[in-house]
Amino acid sequence: MEIGLTQVLIAVAYLIFGPLLGGLLAGIDRKITAKMQGRFGPPILQPFYDVRKLFEKEPVTINTGQDFYVMCCLIFMIITGVLFFIGENLLLIMFTLTTAGAFLVIAAYCSNSPYSQVGASRELLQMMAYEPMVLLMAVGMYMINHSFYVKDIVTGDKLSFVYLIGMFIGYLFILTIKFRKSPFDLSLSHHAHQELVKGVTTEFSGRTLAALEISHWYENIFLLGFLFLFFANGTWLLALIGVVVCLLAYFLEILIDNGYARMKWQFTLKSSWFVTIIFGGLNLVLLYFFGSFELL
Repeated sequence: MEIGLTQVLIAVAYLIFGPLLGGLLAGIDRKITAKMQGRFGPPILQPFYDVRKLFEKEPVTINTGQDFYVMCCLIFMIITGVLFFIGENLLLIMFTLTTAGAFLVIAAYCSNSPYSQVGASRELLQMMAYEPMVLLMAVGMYMINHSFYVKDIVTGDKLSFVYLIGMFIGYLFILTIKFRKSPFDLSLSHHAHQELVKGVTTEFSGRTLAALEISHWYENIFLLGFLFLFFANGTWLLALIGVVVCLLAYFLEILIDNGYARMKWQFTLKSSWFVTIIFGGLNLVLLYFFGSFELL
């Protein structure tokens, strides 16, 4: 794999600006949520203040293994974003993303807390819920662009959204899970209504919790970048439309988060697979039988 100067610069830009943009989105999320609930809300920069305070806290660790696994989660999340933004293979990117999630689950299992372990079990269920949709998206992108590489998809002349509308809808659905919003905030919630307290992060504190929060910032930017692929076809106009759609999608997730109560894990799994089969699977079948001749 040859890496040029441009890719190195993009990787460095993601390392620096990824958490900055992710933290700003988290702050805007809190502000909009507060307005919807009739509160003034914290300042937009509050997520950065919180992370700084976490780094200043005295480290308290129940099991030293959990610190190691959380750091592995952060590292693999960074690798996922770097691979994506430098234009590498989608399958490799999906592998590193899943690996990051697996390390988070292992970190939660390191604790003897029942809240943490039940949260870890639910995290695994959520991975089972959204992974099939993500994999179908990668296959759909390949059928349109004849390549799994992000750089080929971005510079290609095909507009993926036209051919993958069903998968676009399905991806918006699973984003609610990935962004950890109601009604699917089963294993980890940013709000106080979660009956598992803080789920997988119940026993995390200090720098460990700060590292996990930063990994979520990186992940959110990557997820929005994946959404951007639906509108990338090498033109600036579509690129601008893609950015606007990403922002609107994030706002939609905030609306959903504040408009729905948390559902049970059974509903999450069934509904996600239903959406995957109906919107993702049917889209793939139609693309195979009716869209192949248009893509030649």
